[in-house]
This record gives sequence, structure tokens and C-alpha cells, in this order.
Amino acid sequence: PRTGRYGSYFRCLTTYRKRPPIRLPVPKVKPPSPLRLTLIVCLVEIAGLSTIATFAALLPVFQQQWSLSHAAAGWISAAYYGGYVLWVPLLSAWTDRVDARRIMGVGAVVSMLAALGYALLAQGFWSALGLRFAAGAALAGIYMPGLKVVSDHAEGPLQSRFVSFYTASFSVGAAISYLLAGEINRWAGWRWAFAASALGAALALALLVVFVPPARFSKENRRALWREFKTIVQSPPVMIYVWGYALHMWELFSLRAWVVAFLVFNMALQPPGAFVWSPTQVAFLITLLGVPSSIGGNELARIFGRRKIIALVMLISALVGITLGFMATAPYLLVVVVALIYGMAVTGDSASLTAGAVAAAPPNLRGTTLAVHSTLGFGSAFAGPLSVGIVLDLFGGGHLAWAMGFVVMASTGLAGALMLRPKPK
Repeated sequence: PRTGRYGSYFRCLTTYRKRPPIRLPVPKVKPPSPLRLTLIVCLVEIAGLSTIATFAALLPVFQQQWSLSHAAAGWISAAYYGGYVLWVPLLSAWTDRVDARRIMGVGAVVSMLAALGYALLAQGFWSALGLRFAAGAALAGIYMPGLKVVSDHAEGPLQSRFVSFYTASFSVGAAISYLLAGEINRWAGWRWAFAASALGAALALALLVVFVPPARFSKENRRALWREFKTIVQSPPVMIYVWGYALHMWELFSLRAWVVAFLVFNMALQPPGAFVWSPTQVAFLITLLGVPSSIGGNELARIFGRRKIIALVMLISALVGITLGFMATAPYLLVVVVALIYGMAVTGDSASLTAGAVAAAPPNLRGTTLAVHSTLGFGSAFAGPLSVGIVLDLFGGGHLAWAMGFVVMASTGLAGALMLRPKPK
């Protein structure tokens, strides 16, 4: 058939079939620099944390309206971190297998729905407990997957610095959450405060979709998750920082859960006009000071040795925290000053602990390392506020109760200082 009258026709068909397919040129998009990407993901994190401190900032309001005991309020505060702890092992470990951006996007959507649900549906203890649990699960989809994106695009000697930027941004998001909740509640009520926090989650989703590039993951990684967790748990260089982080988170999130209630208690003992800043404004400043403290602590750790600086910071934090608890009846201004110092001390080791875990992690199991790190850390964040609330009820809620509550809060700093102290040569 290739010869004769129709031979040229068949030759044309054969030649056409052998031609390579036409490919249009695809423009090469230069990926953002590690610094620019880190700053973008930090903005996503800050916006996504808009709901984190809304309940803690308004805790005295809910205790009064719903007749909540300290223990009940502690359970609602702890439920947020309970939702986080139950979901973060799976979601963080998945970032070794799928693009972390997708997980962050789902987390932002759930955060938005949980905030709107609280604004519209919360009526008492049980509804608040469930909705804060959902908000904590949303945080599990945002925080550690975002850290995975940053660490994947910031390899090398500056990785520790970029990780410290990201972990310090947590304090920025929490501080803004305190401030907005207090100010919006003052003008429009607590339901509008929660509704407004949903806008932050929507902003996080928009920034994520438009600006954040894909994260690294391996499609060939088919090992069982429990084997990967076992590998991390059996790694002493990783676990020393993971356990230190757990002790740190007990102290940090106990403070963030109860600082507004503590300041309200102190204000009630003062003469009229003896204070200027409201408790939520003070909580905003306490949390915001965690940013330079966390970054500065990590820079000192890079110069003088990570474990030495972490142990020193934990010791100082514990001593200041216990002192603050025994100042429940002191003048408000003095209490505010010591609380600000405590806020800086308690966050001074945050970035160093996380950077230490990331640096010690196996490169192909970084997401799993962050899952273990965050699970144990936020497990302590669940138990700490609840324990303080139980102690406050046991001791009657007075000044002695606050002293004992802060002892329970800050004692983990002493344990961390002992565990992470440098080994003698």
C-alpha cells in the first residue's frame, strides 16, 4: 500500500505519526528566596492564629456569664490543645508524603468554620468545649506543616535562623489575637470578637493559595507511620529537644491561658484608677515580647551553645514565674512589669528547642520529627492550663491559690534546666 497510486498518501500519514508532539514553551518561574518565603509563611501563620487566644482573653467574661469554675475554664482552654494533639501526629507526618500546603489550606478552612461556629452557637461549657477542640485541630493543620515548608526551603547554616523567625511569629499571632479579642469585645461583645477572628483564617487561606510554593515530599515513602515514629522516638539527639520543648510548652501555655484571669484578680484588689492598661492589653504586650526574646535566644544559642543557653533561660523563667505567683496582691504596675519580664523569659528558649529538633532530624523524616515534637509539646500545653485550673480550685481561688498555680506552672522550667544542662567535660 506504500507504493502505487496512494503511496504518497500513506507515506504522509506515517511521517505525521512519527513527528514528536508539539510542546508549548513553559515560562520558568523563579522560586522565592528562602527569606522571602519564610516571611510569607510567617504571615500565613500569624493570620491563621487569629483564634488561638480569643477564649483565654475573654475567660473572665465566660466565667461570669456561664458560671464556670476554674477547672471548667481550664478544660475549655485545654480542649483547644487536645484537638491539636490528636490531629498533629497524623497531619505533620503526612507532610513527608503530600504537599504541606494542602494540609495548611484545610486547616485554615476548619479554623474559619470553628470561629464562626463559636460566634453563632456557643451557649455554655459543652458547646464551647467542642468548638475549641475543632479550632485546635485546625491549628494542627497550619502550624507544623508551615514549619515543614520553611525548613524545606531554608537548608544550610541559616536554617536555624529562619526556623526561629517562624516560631517567633507564633507569639505575634497570639498577641494580636489577645488584643483584637479584648478590644472588639469591649465595643461589640464576645460573639463579634470570635466572628472577627474568622477573617484572619480567611486571610491565611488567601495568602497560602496565592504566594506559597509547593513543599517537598516523597511519593516513594511507603513505610508504616508507626515505624517512622519509632525511629524518631529512639533517637536521643532529637528527643532531648522534644522533651525540653514539652516542659517549655507546659509553662508557656499555662501562662497564656491564665494571665488575663490573674491580672483581673489583681486589679480587683487595687484602688480605683490605679492602673492604665487593661489585662488583655498587658497580655498582648507579654505575648508580643516573645518575638525578640525567641529570636534573640536562638541567636545566643548559635554563639554560645544551644543546650547551655536553653538551660539558663529555663532556670531564669522558672524563678521569675514562681516570684510572680506570690505577687497576686502586689501593686498592679509592679505585677505588670514582672509579668512582662516573665513573658520574655518563658519564650527565650522556644526557637532554640525547635531549631535543635529540626537540625537533629533525619532529612527524609523531618515531618515525622515535627509530628513527635509537636505532639508531646502540645500535649503539655493541654495538661498545663488544666492542672493550674484544678490547683486554683483546690486552694480556693485566692492569693495563695495563685501562688500555688504559678508554682505548678513554672516548675517544669526547673526540670528542663536540669535535663538540658550541658554535660561536664
